[in-house]
Amino acid sequence: MKLPVALTIAGSDSGGGAGIQADLKTFAAFGVHGTSAVTAITAQNTLAVTEIHEVPVRVIRAQIDAVVDDIGVQAAKTGMLASSEIIKAVATAIREHGIEKLVVDPVMVAKGGARLLHSDAIASLYRYLLPVALVVTPNIPEAEVLLGRSITTLDDRRHAALDLVALGPRVAVVKGGHAGTEDLAIDVYWDGVDLVELKGRHTKNTHGSGCVFSAAIAAGLAKGQTPLEAVQAAKIFIAGAIEHSLDVGKGHGPVNPMFEARPDPEN
Repeated sequence: MKLPVALTIAGSDSGGGAGIQADLKTFAAFGVHGTSAVTAITAQNTLAVTEIHEVPVRVIRAQIDAVVDDIGVQAAKTGMLASSEIIKAVATAIREHGIEKLVVDPVMVAKGGARLLHSDAIASLYRYLLPVALVVTPNIPEAEVLLGRSITTLDDRRHAALDLVALGPRVAVVKGGHAGTEDLAIDVYWDGVDLVELKGRHTKNTHGSGCVFSAAIAAGLAKGQTPLEAVQAAKIFIAGAIEHSLDVGKGHGPVNPMFEARPDPEN
């Protein structure tokens, strides 16, 4: 059996709800072989992130090289890239390996509030990573940081998507899950031609939703979908993962990217 290959370059979540763990589950759910380059080891659960250990840059680069040189990669995504040095190394690897289908999830803050990106690394996101991205998928707070302004309305999200594409990515998806004043979570997609609004809904258990959404886009791209097709399929998928989210832990439970798998193979 030969499957498309996707690579996640992200942090590890010991609680299994986000990061590398969520990405690999999502790749598997899409019938894509998942590979990984771990950028950080976090101690976290549904309540908080208690420890973060950044993986040395040379080890991150070695993981990417090992995967690409032997297995090959049809699409990749980034998650937690904590420092300027890590961002530079990852962007350089993406460029040198000619990975054209890159989804950038600009992870900045964990669901529990812990910062996952050093403040001085924002400039490296602009300079190195966004220009090599095919798709960027910020939530509203992340888009506010990237653009340096408040985003409060749906029209603000539309303008933000246009301005994010002007920074280098070919496609921007500004997610609406943090727009608490709306009944629906409306994401705005812009690829320089089409402006598309994708509707979802608000819910409590959304830990890992950004990771799963971006991983689903990468999986679709690895299978040959266009960016719009991949984003639309990912939106449908994340809706199912949220609908079947897991009520585990005492805080924000994780979405469930394996919701279509049978929990008991004997039944």
